Amino acid sequence: MKLTLYESRFAICRLEPQDPVPDWADGALLSITRTPRELSIICAESAVPEGVRAETGFRAMEVLGPLDFSAVGILASLAAPLAEAGISILAVATFDTDVVLVREGDLEKAVAALGGAGFEVG
Repeated sequence: MKLTLYESRFAICRLEPQDPVPDWADGALLSITRTPRELSIICAESAVPEGVRAETGFRAMEVLGPLDFSAVGILASLAAPLAEAGISILAVATFDTDVVLVREGDLEKAVAALGGAGFEVG
Protein backbone atom coordinates (compact mmCIF):
# COMPACT_ATOMS: atom_id res chain seq x y z
CA MET A 1 0.00 0.00 0.00
CA LYS A 2 1.24 3.48 -0.86
CA LEU A 3 1.06 6.67 1.15
CA THR A 4 1.58 10.20 -0.13
CA LEU A 5 3.57 12.52 2.11
CA TYR A 6 2.27 16.10 2.20
CA GLU A 7 5.04 18.69 1.88
CA SER A 8 3.57 21.31 4.22
CA ARG A 9 3.31 21.42 7.98
CA PHE A 10 -0.03 21.28 9.77
CA ALA A 11 -1.51 22.47 13.03
CA ILE A 12 -4.29 21.05 15.16
CA CYS A 13 -6.34 23.91 16.57
CA ARG A 14 -8.91 23.94 19.35
CA LEU A 15 -11.70 26.48 19.46
CA GLU A 16 -14.83 26.69 21.55
CA PRO A 17 -17.75 24.48 20.46
CA GLN A 18 -20.00 27.44 19.63
CA ASP A 19 -17.35 29.28 17.56
CA PRO A 20 -18.02 29.63 13.84
CA VAL A 21 -15.61 27.95 11.44
CA PRO A 22 -12.98 30.65 10.91
CA ASP A 23 -12.12 32.12 7.51
CA TRP A 24 -8.43 31.41 8.09
CA ALA A 25 -8.94 27.62 8.13
CA ASP A 26 -7.21 26.56 4.91
CA GLY A 27 -4.55 24.30 3.49
CA ALA A 28 -3.82 21.24 1.37
CA LEU A 29 -5.37 19.24 4.21
CA LEU A 30 -8.31 20.76 6.05
CA SER A 31 -10.39 18.86 8.58
CA ILE A 32 -13.11 20.45 10.67
CA THR A 33 -14.74 18.51 13.50
CA ARG A 34 -17.28 19.85 15.94
CA THR A 35 -18.44 18.08 19.09
CA PRO A 36 -20.48 19.41 22.02
CA ARG A 37 -17.15 20.12 23.76
CA GLU A 38 -14.94 21.64 21.05
CA LEU A 39 -14.34 22.73 17.49
CA SER A 40 -11.14 21.15 16.19
CA ILE A 41 -9.46 22.24 12.99
CA ILE A 42 -6.53 20.63 11.22
CA CYS A 43 -5.11 23.07 8.70
CA ALA A 44 -1.93 24.56 7.29
CA GLU A 45 0.29 25.67 10.14
CA SER A 46 0.99 28.92 8.28
CA ALA A 47 -2.74 29.78 8.27
CA VAL A 48 -3.17 29.80 12.05
CA PRO A 49 -3.29 33.31 13.52
CA GLU A 50 -1.37 34.32 16.61
CA GLY A 51 -3.27 33.60 19.81
CA VAL A 52 -5.17 30.54 18.58
CA ARG A 53 -4.71 27.48 20.78
CA ALA A 54 -2.83 25.07 18.52
CA GLU A 55 -0.37 22.21 18.44
CA THR A 56 1.97 22.75 15.50
CA GLY A 57 4.64 20.87 13.59
CA PHE A 58 2.68 17.97 12.15
CA ARG A 59 3.27 16.19 8.85
CA ALA A 60 0.60 14.20 7.05
CA MET A 61 0.67 10.92 5.13
CA GLU A 62 -2.37 9.96 3.06
CA VAL A 63 -3.21 6.42 1.99
CA LEU A 64 -3.65 6.41 -1.77
CA GLY A 65 -7.29 5.67 -2.33
CA PRO A 66 -10.09 5.54 -2.79
CA LEU A 67 -10.57 2.91 -0.13
CA ASP A 68 -13.66 0.76 -0.04
CA PHE A 69 -15.89 1.25 3.00
CA SER A 70 -15.87 -2.52 3.53
CA ALA A 71 -12.07 -2.57 3.92
CA VAL A 72 -11.11 -3.65 7.43
CA GLY A 73 -7.98 -2.88 9.42
CA ILE A 74 -6.28 -0.27 7.24
CA LEU A 75 -5.87 2.27 10.01
CA ALA A 76 -4.85 -0.47 12.45
CA SER A 77 -2.17 -1.66 10.01
CA LEU A 78 -0.75 1.88 9.95
CA ALA A 79 -1.10 2.56 13.67
CA ALA A 80 0.48 -0.69 14.90
CA PRO A 81 4.01 -0.23 13.49
CA LEU A 82 3.96 3.44 14.49
CA ALA A 83 2.91 2.53 18.04
CA GLU A 84 5.65 -0.11 18.19
CA ALA A 85 8.12 2.60 17.18
CA GLY A 86 6.81 4.86 19.96
CA ILE A 87 5.24 7.37 17.58
CA SER A 88 2.03 9.15 18.53
CA ILE A 89 -0.44 9.69 15.68
CA LEU A 90 -3.53 11.66 14.86
CA ALA A 91 -5.73 9.86 12.33
CA VAL A 92 -8.33 11.47 10.08
CA ALA A 93 -10.70 9.62 7.80
CA THR A 94 -12.33 11.07 4.70
CA PHE A 95 -14.86 9.59 2.31
CA ASP A 96 -12.07 8.17 0.11
CA THR A 97 -9.09 7.56 2.37
CA ASP A 98 -7.26 7.74 5.70
CA VAL A 99 -4.66 10.30 6.73
CA VAL A 100 -2.14 9.89 9.53
CA LEU A 101 -0.41 12.88 11.08
CA VAL A 102 2.82 12.63 13.06
CA ARG A 103 5.10 15.21 14.63
CA GLU A 104 7.69 16.42 12.14
CA GLY A 105 10.45 15.31 14.51
CA ASP A 106 9.11 11.74 14.26
CA LEU A 107 8.64 11.74 10.49
CA GLU A 108 11.85 9.96 9.50
CA LYS A 109 11.27 7.27 12.14
CA ALA A 110 7.62 6.96 11.05
CA VAL A 111 8.53 6.48 7.39
CA ALA A 112 11.07 3.81 8.40
CA ALA A 113 8.54 2.02 10.62
CA LEU A 114 5.91 2.04 7.89
CA GLY A 115 8.47 0.90 5.33
CA GLY A 116 9.37 -2.01 7.59
CA ALA A 117 5.68 -2.93 7.68
CA GLY A 118 5.47 -3.02 3.89
CA PHE A 119 4.14 0.47 3.17
CA GLU A 120 5.66 2.77 0.59
CA VAL A 121 5.78 6.43 1.60
CA GLY A 122 6.60 8.98 -1.06
